Amino acid sequence: MSDLPVTFDELPTACGGRIGVATPNAPRSLNALSLEMVHQLEAKLDAWAVDRSIVAVWLEGSGDKAFCAGGDVVALYRSLTEAGENRGAGRDSLLAETYFTAEYHLDFRIHTYPKPLMVWGDGIVMGGGLGLMAGGYQRIVTETTRIAMPEITIGLYPDIGASWFLNRMPPGVGAYLGLTGAQLNARDALDLGMADRFIPRERRGLVLAALTEADYGDRSGAALRAGVQAALDRHEDRTTAPTGQVMPRIDHLQALVGAVDAATAVSRILADEADDQWLAANRQRLADGCPLSAQLVWRMLDRHAHTSLADAFRDELVLSVQCCRHSDFVEGVRALLIDKDRAPRWSHADAGSVPEEAIQALFVSPWSSEDHPLRDLGLGHRVG
Repeated sequence: MSDLPVTFDELPTACGGRIGVATPNAPRSLNALSLEMVHQLEAKLDAWAVDRSIVAVWLEGSGDKAFCAGGDVVALYRSLTEAGENRGAGRDSLLAETYFTAEYHLDFRIHTYPKPLMVWGDGIVMGGGLGLMAGGYQRIVTETTRIAMPEITIGLYPDIGASWFLNRMPPGVGAYLGLTGAQLNARDALDLGMADRFIPRERRGLVLAALTEADYGDRSGAALRAGVQAALDRHEDRTTAPTGQVMPRIDHLQALVGAVDAATAVSRILADEADDQWLAANRQRLADGCPLSAQLVWRMLDRHAHTSLADAFRDELVLSVQCCRHSDFVEGVRALLIDKDRAPRWSHADAGSVPEEAIQALFVSPWSSEDHPLRDLGLGHRVG
């Protein structure tokens, strides 16, 4: 097996074109998204975008367990702690700025990509993996797909554009998912607009073969999309999708969250006594999670209820960098991924005790509007 961070291939099509295939290649870390992966993916996507022979792009993960389990937060942790024992507070965040800037730029590139970009979202799709998947033209899920944004467990918050796309779910659902890190299956992804197709895992090879045999016409955008759609139509089979977890519980979830505030929503969820395994797992994740993160989940969804995707990414860059400078992020990664004691010592006892000034401090930008690394995001790009 290749040890390259990302492997690339080009499959010839019957009409003389090629399908670009990109594969993040770190199966032992469940394809955790490193900075080098981000750079390589964007460079190749840029090249394929202007190569007329490339008719479509296929993005998948290496191995049989995960598309991508998230960003490389372990590397961020090490960059914040390697200089000494004073974990987190005041630490230089150069890698955080570089990493999140590159990651969000790549995610936005996928949202605005000019050619059909398909994501084979098989296995685990979490955090940064969902950032890669969310903007795909055709997002394909399988019977093994497991999606979540569990950032509350490490003192972060749902980023990678989630401040924008969680707002486009039924009222209250995005907030519930962000607060609890709830795990979703393929049916949930379809129901909530996070996926476009359900295709059984065993048909992956057949799908790729169908894509190489498809007719891409005059290579116009409409013709490329039509070719992709026709190939996927041949293999989609939603009759074998798992039973959804969210929509059967939608009334209950909306009653828990409601039009309240973060502290009240957290209290309601934790006090819920429903005898339901899925809800109970979500409650426990929230109970163990970072109180400051709960406030940030709520605040970001409120701030971006009516903004653009580009504006959400700009705001997320500020907040993500500031979170890396806060002790809760370092402590959360330590407890979950480094020492693995699962006993984080958060800076606040509960969501209700987080002072407003602590929240506001994290929204102070390190840059002026003219110097913001993502200041040009969205200019001259097609969305959708």
